Amino acid sequence: MATNPRALVVQNHHSDDPRLLGEWLVEAGLDLDVVRPYDGEALPEDLTGYAAFVVLGGAQSVVDGAPREAWFDRLESLFRKAVRDAVPTLAVCLGAQLLALANGGTVQVSEAGPELGPGLVAKRDAAERDVLFAPVPMLPDVFQWHFDEVTELPLRAVLLATSTKYPHQAFRLGEAAWGLQFHVEADTAMVADWAAGNEAVLAELGTSADEVVAAVDAIMDDLFEVWQPVATRFAAFARGELKPVRDLPVLGN
Repeated sequence: MATNPRALVVQNHHSDDPRLLGEWLVEAGLDLDVVRPYDGEALPEDLTGYAAFVVLGGAQSVVDGAPREAWFDRLESLFRKAVRDAVPTLAVCLGAQLLALANGGTVQVSEAGPELGPGLVAKRDAAERDVLFAPVPMLPDVFQWHFDEVTELPLRAVLLATSTKYPHQAFRLGEAAWGLQFHVEADTAMVADWAAGNEAVLAELGTSADEVVAAVDAIMDDLFEVWQPVATRFAAFARGELKPVRDLPVLGN
């Protein structure tokens, strides 16, 4: 009996598990090996045997001077190997920031301040040639929860989505590694947990935990409609059922 391809999923923080993204990937035919290094579980040295690599977010910061988790060096090494070997990779929020850092990008505290709650991002022209983003609407709904941001993309990264205050919302490195600043894994319950722990910050932004949770819950169907198909396409890509689009080299950002 044939087995499904395996995906290595790295959960960087107890508060951010695979949740919806994990369910969608399993439904699309991937088996998930979830590793929780914050709980002492070891990351592999390479991605041998894995058809895909998924890295989630977390409350940690990777800006200069911030405390650095012991496993981040290994994680950045895995990102470089994934890009080099074209292992299908999907990195979310903190994961996307580590993907950028590992390949020469920069991450800083967002000058525009925290971005917490529902929002919109805008596709760039290059997204129309991207295997994951081509069918995405021009202004898709997203759920944001970040204090830092990728301020400079790695050389030859392809920018796929942007917004006014936070320009690097989605990007691709090489043929097979995608970074998303926004969260596609979070359901309403996860949002509620995060919001409950950040009441003071939300108050400074002129909102509240209840308002953010209600606003996200109101667009949850729209988030499903856009991002579940993206997860399904990623799984199909990892299974070899979709082929990458080979862009002309892009220099700079």
